[in-house]
Amino acid sequence: MTDTISVGAYLATRLAQLGSPHLFGLPGDFNLSLLDEMLTVDGVEWVGTANELNAAYAADGYARVRRGIGAVVTTFGVGELSAINGVAGSFAEDVPVVQITGMPSTAAQRDGALVHHSLVDGNFEHFVRAYEQVTAASIVLKTHTAPADIDRILLTALTESKPVYIGVPSDVAVARVSAANLREPLAAFTSDSRQLLRFAEALRAAVYSVPRVGVLVGPRVHRASLEPIIRSLADAPGVYIATQSGSKAILDESHPASVGTYLGAHTRVDAARRTIDDAPLLILAGTIMSDLLTGFFTHRFDPDRAVELGLTWARIGETTFFGVHLGDSLRIVNEVLQDARLDPAPPISLTWPAPSSPAQAPVATPGTVAAAPATLAADATLTDASATAEVAIAAEPLVHESFWRGVQSFIAPNTIVVAEAGTAFFGAIDLTLPDNCDLLGQPIWSSIGFTLPATLGACIAEPSKRTVLLIGDGSAQLTVQELASILHRGLTPVIFVLNNGGYTIERAIQSPSAVYQDVTPWNFTALPAAFGAADRAVTRSVRTESELTDALALATRTTDKLVLIEVILPPLDSPRLLRLLGEGLSAANAPVGAAAAAVNATDDALSSIVYSEN
Repeated sequence: MTDTISVGAYLATRLAQLGSPHLFGLPGDFNLSLLDEMLTVDGVEWVGTANELNAAYAADGYARVRRGIGAVVTTFGVGELSAINGVAGSFAEDVPVVQITGMPSTAAQRDGALVHHSLVDGNFEHFVRAYEQVTAASIVLKTHTAPADIDRILLTALTESKPVYIGVPSDVAVARVSAANLREPLAAFTSDSRQLLRFAEALRAAVYSVPRVGVLVGPRVHRASLEPIIRSLADAPGVYIATQSGSKAILDESHPASVGTYLGAHTRVDAARRTIDDAPLLILAGTIMSDLLTGFFTHRFDPDRAVELGLTWARIGETTFFGVHLGDSLRIVNEVLQDARLDPAPPISLTWPAPSSPAQAPVATPGTVAAAPATLAADATLTDASATAEVAIAAEPLVHESFWRGVQSFIAPNTIVVAEAGTAFFGAIDLTLPDNCDLLGQPIWSSIGFTLPATLGACIAEPSKRTVLLIGDGSAQLTVQELASILHRGLTPVIFVLNNGGYTIERAIQSPSAVYQDVTPWNFTALPAAFGAADRAVTRSVRTESELTDALALATRTTDKLVLIEVILPPLDSPRLLRLLGEGLSAANAPVGAAAAAVNATDDALSSIVYSEN
């Protein structure tokens, strides 16, 4: 390594050392010198996107799947403001994205030059201040302190799992600085040893007299890449683990200790809900107690009485242990519970709905009724009437119940499932995912359009797994330009576009027939050709069960091309969970008294139900 290095190359080297060598973004005149320097570093790769918002979404998806940092590079003003919504989502959902902005030169900023992309008032701090609201730390680099400032900012992103902002003036980007710090890679801060010891002692006391323990796992466990500890913890007798919807696949759902996804009153199996709500001791591991993650606050446990594990602290009762990082607190929980003498007998009977499979229907050409297969005619045990009925069912228009049955059978182990906020996400939550799958969504920020660019990031971050995207027609129209990037990079996800003629999640909340709920109709299957990549994709539009069965078979055997399946669904139909949560959202938007009454009534009604799969 040379004695000196440019600031741009220093920053790129640090990102590469952290396992994040891909840069998402767009060029602009204020970041060209920065990009030229960053791309001199071996292994660093540019991923150009259609716009800066998509770049921020892609970096977010990349960071989630990579379990590390994602980097987005924009130009000053117009570029960074375009990306700020994506970075705000990363802040809300604890994703460490680094927003890197190429800025006008130090001299131009000092002199208050009236340059383009500015507000022409000579003030260059407007946008830095905006980013201060949605990042854990921000800095505009100066040459003489650049190495230390870069290291400090990146360590903040690592430790707090939050986005950060780095502004790089064009002259600073090319300035030479010492490369000495690069000899040692960055490492996240460690826990305070004394606080860890105190936490362990308090936990042993709390566990001493309880027969069993419930653990509710939140998305911050996923962000910290702590799934192996959860899997070990699940093997301890008397421990039962549920996940919040933002962390659904942290533990394989086939594991005996898994009680599925917890959503308060909307939990699919009531016995699973009671395992958490009535746990003698409840541990909240990396949880977020927001509306969509608690079934609109219908959880019955008291968080103040639980053991709570945050990213950089832990709490037992009224005692908070600061400087205790989530990885270390979970490790101690695992050690204590493995040694505890808990009751291995299940506290209640957990009977799970079996995953459904789509009907084995004959293949029909769009617009026609399928003929009965030869096997039906040859089977003497089937009457002509039953064969005719089966064909009729296969030819019926798709609804969410039949669509999600098909998806359930299609998802294979080792799949990254990406589900858009709204109809797609709430349908995906009710799936029983095979082992070693991952569910990527945005249940807190819920910015529609996030998942299509995030799929680009996910495919690049983990090319060994197949990515399956489920997205609504309205959401896709926001960010569909990134489909071109996916195609031209030769990536091969399976994309389901749920075409229900508008914003069904909003229809479920209020004014279902309002004009603002509609979107313009698109020919989704023509998009690969419109983007100049018809030979890199196969497309289908499906309206019936038999057409869906055919399309799923096509997607299963097509692994060398992108597969886009447009799924035509009724505008007012929705998955089970969306129907229930739509009631909660509707109540939340009602006047204060009416909202409280509606929420209480919904909770009382639902609490007595043991849900079947549908």
